[in-house]
Amino acid sequence: MTANLTAVPRSCPVHHGYEPFDQNDPFPAYAALRSEEPVMFDERIGCWVVTRYDDVKAVFEDWKTFSSENAQAPVRERGPEATQIMLDGGFTAYSGLSARVPPEHTRIRKVAAKAFTPRRYKALEPSIRQHVVTLLERMLARPKATGDFVRDLAYDVPTVTILTLIGADTGKVDTFKRWSDSRAAMTWGDLSDQEQVPHAHNLVDYWQECLRLVADAHEHERGSLVGDLVRAQAAGDEITDHEIASVVYSLLFAGHETTTTLISNALRVLLSHRDQWRRVVDRPSLIPAAIDEVLRHSGSIVAWRRRALVDTRIGGVDIPKGADILLVMGSANRDAAKFDDPEALDIARPNAREHLSFGFGIHYCLGNMLAKLQARIAIEEVARLIPDVRLREDEQIVFGPNLSFRSPISVPVEWEARA
Repeated sequence: MTANLTAVPRSCPVHHGYEPFDQNDPFPAYAALRSEEPVMFDERIGCWVVTRYDDVKAVFEDWKTFSSENAQAPVRERGPEATQIMLDGGFTAYSGLSARVPPEHTRIRKVAAKAFTPRRYKALEPSIRQHVVTLLERMLARPKATGDFVRDLAYDVPTVTILTLIGADTGKVDTFKRWSDSRAAMTWGDLSDQEQVPHAHNLVDYWQECLRLVADAHEHERGSLVGDLVRAQAAGDEITDHEIASVVYSLLFAGHETTTTLISNALRVLLSHRDQWRRVVDRPSLIPAAIDEVLRHSGSIVAWRRRALVDTRIGGVDIPKGADILLVMGSANRDAAKFDDPEALDIARPNAREHLSFGFGIHYCLGNMLAKLQARIAIEEVARLIPDVRLREDEQIVFGPNLSFRSPISVPVEWEARA
């Protein structure tokens, strides 16, 4: 379609079955959009919705035309009470990297990248593996051979990992999870003014903890990522305390929320394709490729935002300056123009790594290796300890409502009871 889609009558919108916040099964709607209206204005969220692979990738790549400045902006405007709570609480958090633009983004990412090293991840691997094994053995020790891979495994592992990396209190998993849930709801959720109020209080507490972690790193020598950033600052790298706290604010969310979902989705998807699961059990060396295919097939983040800085075009459609754009990676990753038989899960897919689930271009996810490491360890240990595990057929898997994150609320499983 090449016409300017702003001409679609607002009184008679055509959405092709697409519901922005419903993540239970968005893929049929994605397919309809790719086929019939790959660049569509959705008045419900005030965004141009872009669904084809080449278009999504091109927008990610062209940061000079399509700014990331709106990536962390609330989808729904904050109500007066929530706004006042955050103002009174001194909430001034800003994106660590994803919503920043060059040259600021370039400067901060250069400093932060020094702390995201393969050496650091390798040092974390033994503790991650031991944590996974401990959680799985605890689950297996129950009298009833049932469990939930969200609650029993994916909930804890990434949170403890990122808290360890940052140097935060690993005994506060539930607290950090609650704060992260509030950030997801306040930024990408569809909340009424009143529903925002408790989340606003949580975000104030969250931000104050980030500031405390930076202040503490100045006072005490810490072998943590925050300590590394503070030492880099002292050595002359150009990064402020507020910017370090903002990096922490982002990491404490992105560093575990999306990995919890990646682990949950990887196990859910592989177990729902028994032939693929059996291949993984028989050949664990296939797991890294399986993770990339899961990221393509059922990514944790299905949509991300950009803003047009000038009058421009996407896929032949006129986009006005200032327009907000929703890049639907969950659709792009199933575009038949890029991936053969895209609805199928194939852990041997030769180009699975070309998925867009970590973004593309200058904002490509800095923590992608850590996320993949944790997912690999989790799948390895499940395949080793519970090779006969299967999804419970009597329980339906549902996904929480959100514009950008596709997260299963639970992944109920069962296995043959041990003697």
